[in-house]
Amino acid sequence: QAQLRESGPGLVKPSQTLSLTCAYSGGSIETDFYYWSWIRQPQGKGLEWIGYMFYDGSTYYSPSLKSRTSISRDASNNQFSLQLSSVTPEDTAVYYCTRRTDWGAYNVWGQGTQITVSS
Repeated sequence: QAQLRESGPGLVKPSQTLSLTCAYSGGSIETDFYYWSWIRQPQGKGLEWIGYMFYDGSTYYSPSLKSRTSISRDASNNQFSLQLSSVTPEDTAVYYCTRRTDWGAYNVWGQGTQITVSS
C-alpha cells in the first residue's frame, strides 16, 4: 500500500527557509508515473497548491510562490523535499505532500505538518 510521510520542524522564524521532506513507501518516486506535489492549508482557509515534481524530475510551481519555492528529490531514499525561502507569518499553514495522478486526482496524502512562522 502506497504511503507518504512528512517530516520537518514545526516552527520557523521569519525570513528563514522552511524545509520539509516527504518519504514515499510502496513504490518509487523515480519510476511511478505521478506528480509529487506539495499543498498547504492555512487555518480557516482553503487548500493552496504549491508545486510538484514529475517522476522524470521536472518541476512546476505556483506563480505566486515560484520565486521562493524549490522542490527536489533524493532518489536513494525515495523521498522528495520542499524548500520555501524568506517565510513570513502568512506562510503559517498545515503542509501536505501528496501524489497526483495524470488525470488530476490526489490519491495519496501525507499526514500533514503544522508549520508556524513566528519569532
